[in-house]
Amino acid sequence: MTTHHHHHHAHSDNHQQHNDLNKQGLAFAGAIILNTVFLIIEFSYGFIANSTALMADAGHNLSDVLGLLLAWGAAILSRKLPNERYTYGLRSTSIMAALANAMFLLIACGAIAWEALHRFSQPPLVAGLTVTVVAAIGIVINGCSAWLFVKGSSHDLNIRGAFLHMAADAIVSLGVVLAGIAMLYTDWYWLDPAISLLIVMVIVISTWGLLRESMQLALVAVPAHIEVSEVITYLRQCQGVTDIHDLHVWGMSTTESALTTHLVMPAGYPGDAYMDAIVKTLKERYSIQHCTLQVEQGTTHHACALHANSTAHPH
Repeated sequence: MTTHHHHHHAHSDNHQQHNDLNKQGLAFAGAIILNTVFLIIEFSYGFIANSTALMADAGHNLSDVLGLLLAWGAAILSRKLPNERYTYGLRSTSIMAALANAMFLLIACGAIAWEALHRFSQPPLVAGLTVTVVAAIGIVINGCSAWLFVKGSSHDLNIRGAFLHMAADAIVSLGVVLAGIAMLYTDWYWLDPAISLLIVMVIVISTWGLLRESMQLALVAVPAHIEVSEVITYLRQCQGVTDIHDLHVWGMSTTESALTTHLVMPAGYPGDAYMDAIVKTLKERYSIQHCTLQVEQGTTHHACALHANSTAHPH
């Protein structure tokens, strides 16, 4: 017998979820408007001051705005109800957006690094005052944008991607301010590409974890916060369970996980209340929101089609 469990939240939970989505939408809208206005200002002043550094950073900010639009779209789509074609809804769009955001950042870093390396051979004259003032505005804009995503960044990979975008941009702007001030008082124009390369290293290091986690989720890996060995130990200790097999755990989105497994119970199906208790524990203790548990009596041999040599281990 197979028991398939969806946890139906109370009205208060649905109301809270709706409020969270509204706050998330406001955060995305605010960050997109702020950054769009800033990139127009930055590009305009870059053109007036003949500063390729500011124009290049404006291009980088454009990629961030596109990334934010992508992440916001995924946050909305991930709430869509399941249908006959998409039986999980569109939850996995949040994984795709997190992965795309990480790749956006790394591509932008590659472009900045390439430009910086070229500038070492012949550092161009940079309008230090203009660069400093505009970059200082950038710190405020990107700092405010990052702050909008702080709350959701700890438990949602998609929101963390948006937060990292904005935080990285604030760091970029700070580096540009420091270089601009130094170039105001010296002729050290090589500082511009040097600071750029240092910033690229910081961004790559901070983005690598996001890329790794989103890639793992895209490949249907077990989410990082779940220890499969602990789940196996718990299920094996459940009363009446003599063995388990075909255990699969994966992320449906950047915030929700699913599990399927076969429980060998010689005494037969223990009743809905007992199964509900297992599902509740899996949700509360291991943050697995969607469980499908199949009960077998062990009278026939079962092997997972994905791993036929082993009948009791996860895949």
